[in-house]
Amino acid sequence: MSEILNEPQPTEQIPPPKTEKITVKQWIGDVLVATIAGLIVGLAYYFFQNSNNFAPGGVGGLATITYYLVGYRVKWAILMVAFNVPIFVLVSIFVNKRLGVILIVYMLVQSFSTELFALLGWRPYCKLNNGEDFEIVFACIATGVVSGVGFSLMLKRFGASGGTYAISALIKHWRPATNIAYVSFLMDGSVVFIAFFVYGMKITPVICTLLNLFIANIVVDSVLTGVRNGYKFEIITDKPDELSKELIERLKHGVTEIRVLGMYSHEEKYMLVCIIRKKQVGEMMKIIQRYQGTFASFSKVNEVFGRFKK
Repeated sequence: MSEILNEPQPTEQIPPPKTEKITVKQWIGDVLVATIAGLIVGLAYYFFQNSNNFAPGGVGGLATITYYLVGYRVKWAILMVAFNVPIFVLVSIFVNKRLGVILIVYMLVQSFSTELFALLGWRPYCKLNNGEDFEIVFACIATGVVSGVGFSLMLKRFGASGGTYAISALIKHWRPATNIAYVSFLMDGSVVFIAFFVYGMKITPVICTLLNLFIANIVVDSVLTGVRNGYKFEIITDKPDELSKELIERLKHGVTEIRVLGMYSHEEKYMLVCIIRKKQVGEMMKIIQRYQGTFASFSKVNEVFGRFKK
């Protein structure tokens, strides 16, 4: 009996985690998205930014400032590649090989598409206006809007859109406790600070850089939160059947009923939950106001999935 107890027990073999294989179709899709995003951002930089003497944020901003300092003697595309690609190579080595390769493709397309636009004879925004009284504010707004769309495509599919995000990923890899949002803010803020001195200590380039960053972030947030957004109403009522029937018939959306207990009156009531479109908020409020003793609150829902058709 003792011999049986002393025998070594078999250990459970835990299989190694399976690594997800990337198919050729996925690679083609990734490269296609990176190419489209690169063309969009390159278009914004060529038409609206480079010819108007203001810098974007992050690593691209440092490349643009250098382009201005060398008197445009070195092509902007070369400087963008020189500043960004080494960072992406490090990402592919230390963080994620697939992400690093995709970012390199994205940056090459973004940078050299500006050369393609020049070869095609397309004229930048300031030259379209003959260099006289052109609106630099319009240029930085357009840069923020157009480039923000390109950034959104990259962020939505890959979670990264350029040098700043790549540096943040590297810092997170080596120092996981670092506040990445703070690092990104410092990198963008440093570009704004340097731009003030580089562009003749003028406030206009600084304002344009800030406005460009602000608008691009708004566009990115809007795209990432999705266009299928809505509003969730939570309605406390003692007439759940009548109210829910009217909501379903008039708004064409489902209603969920939950029994609740009011802690002030200790009376049992019902809470109706209904998600609607933004354009239906006014009609929803009119319906609720007709039911005395009904209380409602609502909040924005960024993305709605499933059978939310109307």
